[in-house]
Amino acid sequence: MLTTVVVVSVRSARTIWESVGLRQFLITTWPWRGLSYVLTTPVVSLLAAGPVAALGLPWSYLVFRFISPDPATLGEVVLATLAGLLLIVLAGPLVALPVAQVERLRLRLVRLDPAPSPHSSSKDGWLGWLRRRYTEAATWRELAYLVVVTLAVAPSAMLLLILSMVVALITSPLLVTPNAPLALGFGRASTVPETLPYALAGLVLLPVTLYLFAGLASLHATIARALLSGAADERLRSELVEVSQSRERLVTAFEAERRRIERDLHDGAQQRVVSLILQLGLAKLEIPPGSPGAEPVANAHDQAKQLLTELREFIHGIHPQALSDLGLPAALQELADRSTTPVTVDCAVPKRPPGAVEGAGYFVVAEALSNASKHSGATEIQVAAHVHRDVLTVEVTDNGRGGADAGRGTGLTGLADRAAALGGTLFLSSPIGGPTTVRAEFPCNTR
Repeated sequence: MLTTVVVVSVRSARTIWESVGLRQFLITTWPWRGLSYVLTTPVVSLLAAGPVAALGLPWSYLVFRFISPDPATLGEVVLATLAGLLLIVLAGPLVALPVAQVERLRLRLVRLDPAPSPHSSSKDGWLGWLRRRYTEAATWRELAYLVVVTLAVAPSAMLLLILSMVVALITSPLLVTPNAPLALGFGRASTVPETLPYALAGLVLLPVTLYLFAGLASLHATIARALLSGAADERLRSELVEVSQSRERLVTAFEAERRRIERDLHDGAQQRVVSLILQLGLAKLEIPPGSPGAEPVANAHDQAKQLLTELREFIHGIHPQALSDLGLPAALQELADRSTTPVTVDCAVPKRPPGAVEGAGYFVVAEALSNASKHSGATEIQVAAHVHRDVLTVEVTDNGRGGADAGRGTGLTGLADRAAALGGTLFLSSPIGGPTTVRAEFPCNTR
């Protein structure tokens, strides 16, 4: 049974922390990503430990003097403290910057989205670059992270020790020899049968260990992201909010323009065509039957009536009058009445949603009904619409043959983009043999 989804709302993990909640976590690449992240952490920690130790030399000297028989004088304490602070302020950023850049790259192991650099660019040469770096708050957050990554070697080493013990348990049947018994946890084994319970215990503990690695990697990555890209993330979120709001404003303006065009055509062009039909009808009555002008006038009268029908269909496609005047329940019922396939409507929308949301919901139903009538072979269609917790949900289900594909020009992809612009989601479920369900959800504040 095949199910096609237009706008996917399934749980697809973007970070290792999200992946831990998935039932299929252990068969994805995320456990090994977390393992790789934790395994490489001690490498970065050890590389950073040397510079960090060098920065703390004055304070290390103070510690040594305090534990020595000849304690430091007050002057030495003040001088060493100030020297340590000065060394950290002057040289700390130069050590933290390359480590931070490496860590932003390493974050891709546990997050699919890249970690942006929070630093601004400088074109003033190396002096301008230094001035910018030393005056940016992001630089001092990276210096704080330098301490974090140095201390991270302890939990990483602990988990590596646990992993090595689990691997030893699993491989114990391959390592044991009669002449060299193995010490395995709480016991010893000298034969393969004796190692089997330990191997089974290792196989049980391996998934638990992978979850521990994922948890540590997630915790470390969260701290790293906050310190190394927090400002850039805030800026990006602000820009995304602005883009989302601008898209919503464009959709709202587009909906208002549709209504204006519909109103102008209804009150202007349609009235002129109606007047033309009346005049041609009067002319048809005035001209004697069989005269040379009778047939052309009759043809013109028929064509004008056909034009009026097509114009009304066109206006209805732009924005139905029932939707503007009476709201979504009446407009959906009108769609059901016009459908060639029997349609049952269940609409519970006590208050009208915003115009853009109402219009988007209507056109989702209109497109789904059109597709069902033309392509599905359905004998019954059900339409439902309701508002719950400020979310408008419209759903169309037919009992047709199924197998609908949004990529074959059904128009649902465009509706999905329109729904996304309003913060909504569009779903298409269409297994072979049916039923086909199209559901759209739009956040809204009913008025």
